[in-house]
Amino acid sequence: MHTEGHDMGKDAVGDAKPAGGAHSVDAEHPGYELTDVNASGIAVFLAGLLGFVIMFFFVCYGLGILINGYWDKEDGPANKWTIAAGAVPPGKGKDLASNYEMQQQELGRMTANFPEPRLDIDDGNQATADLHAREDLLLEHYSTVDGQPGTIRIPIERAMELIAQRGLPVANQSGAAAELMAGDKKPEIQAPLTMGFARTGYELTVIEAREQKMNYGRAVASANGEPAK
Repeated sequence: MHTEGHDMGKDAVGDAKPAGGAHSVDAEHPGYELTDVNASGIAVFLAGLLGFVIMFFFVCYGLGILINGYWDKEDGPANKWTIAAGAVPPGKGKDLASNYEMQQQELGRMTANFPEPRLDIDDGNQATADLHAREDLLLEHYSTVDGQPGTIRIPIERAMELIAQRGLPVANQSGAAAELMAGDKKPEIQAPLTMGFARTGYELTVIEAREQKMNYGRAVASANGEPAK
């Protein structure tokens, strides 16, 4: 009974494993690798990978030469028609353009070759603004008249002042006034329906943005002690 108790205690204490299933540390199990890393195997793997990349590069390069040669053969020799369309002569390669860039280039060529009048691409907003700007130059500034040397076009405000001072020219009444027919009446001069053209919403937005930019520039110049432009 004593021996069995002694053996049972030895098994319970001397041969007990550490908690958590961890291996015991001894001369055969120091807790780290006892052999060196297989450097030759890693070197062979890296060399094989590098060789595969180089081989893949040459394969892709050869396929590119074959495909380009096939397309050059299909397109035929370069002439004025293919060059005008944007084709590149053989041996004069360039970087491939994106689809968006090629579409813009084609649109530019079509716009340059398309005859007038052309369709407005912005609903006519800019065209109307340009027309009103030209009218402003003619109505508000002094200018010359093409084909009429010595003739000066004056601003409309100045023309109105001269008419108010001198009056309108009166036509000579050479004959008797024509008799009015039944239902006719003597025409009367009436005030114009408008005082000029009406600004579009696009023009008003542009004018407001321009004024805000000018006011901001004046405020910055004033803050810096610079003369306003």
